Amino acid sequence: MTDERMRRWRLVLGGEAQESTGVALAGDDTGIDAALAALYNSGDGPGGQGQRAAGPRTAGLGGSAPNVARWLGDIRRYFPSTVVQVMQADAIERLNLTRLLLEPEMLRAVEPDVHLVGTLLSLTGVMPDSTRQAARQVVATVVAELERRLEQKTRAAVTGALNRAARVNRPRHRDIDWNRTIRANLAHYQPDYRTVIPHRLIGYGRRASAVQRDVVLCVDQSGSMAASVVYSGVFAAVLATVKTLKTSLVVFDTAVVDLTEKLADPVEVLFGTQLGGGTDINRAIGYAQGLVTRPRDSIFVLISDLYEGGVRDEMLRRVAAMTGAGVQVIVLLALSDEGAPAYDRENAAALAAMGVPAFACTPDAFPELMAAAIERRDLTAVVEKLTGGFPPG
Repeated sequence: MTDERMRRWRLVLGGEAQESTGVALAGDDTGIDAALAALYNSGDGPGGQGQRAAGPRTAGLGGSAPNVARWLGDIRRYFPSTVVQVMQADAIERLNLTRLLLEPEMLRAVEPDVHLVGTLLSLTGVMPDSTRQAARQVVATVVAELERRLEQKTRAAVTGALNRAARVNRPRHRDIDWNRTIRANLAHYQPDYRTVIPHRLIGYGRRASAVQRDVVLCVDQSGSMAASVVYSGVFAAVLATVKTLKTSLVVFDTAVVDLTEKLADPVEVLFGTQLGGGTDINRAIGYAQGLVTRPRDSIFVLISDLYEGGVRDEMLRRVAAMTGAGVQVIVLLALSDEGAPAYDRENAAALAAMGVPAFACTPDAFPELMAAAIERRDLTAVVEKLTGGFPPG
């Protein structure tokens, strides 16, 4: 084994592996080893919780805010931002850093990411005023980054789909799209007349400011859906900027909150959520039904793990009623980069039997999904393409 490989094994295994690897750390490696030890090999790590692991690694930061701030600075010095985000998430989960996130100096030291935003949103009910401004800055930083990543792709996919969907089949003469009309009617070519007899005319959609589609996003804000809540809020704010869409955002636990009026500011949207609590999907769908005034021009997106605490049979009846009226219904078990979520398989199967796709969707795939829904394409093929297989259920 090379010296570099042995060095890496020594850092992975900790001080107890120094004799077996024959590696003595020096320079920055001692700082890296101490940062790893504080989190992964010591019960007295950044949050001061848990049992101390056996072995030479005994570095610990206790519950001291200054020491935690120093540790956060160290990991940002020694590791790339992607690794820093993983270590922060591990510290919050393993070592109970949640309490310290209520201190402004902690928030100024952390690396902002989606998971940290989710944690902060779950703390809004107990967050002191002195911390709230720092928390808003963290959330605003993450939201701005997500908008840079997602806005252009989303707007391009959605507006393109709206333009295609706006083409009409009974156009006035001046609105006929002759290229598409001829291609659609080539089967009706008449050799004797050396021309095509069009059985169907295809026209350009008139570029009006009238609303073409109503979109209702209904988001489960139970604790397990934190990342999905963040992405949903950003997407809803982006969709709300498309003038030919009417976008509504509803979040729910056992109560329902309509955040549509806040969509001009995605940071306000996210601070309007309250992660945690129970789940009443049936009540949320009932509220969303009241927002649907043009069923055949409406898209209803339920983002939930489908663990229903309300009346299951009524929930399924409401979904059936919406699809029967012509609403395009989509269920996302998650809207995040976190992979396959835990979800209620029985409810997912019941929805699939109705022809309603229920699957996990990444943020990068969401614009294409919305474009397909706007054009009222068969979503089975789209879901299979986006997920690499058929949706669950």
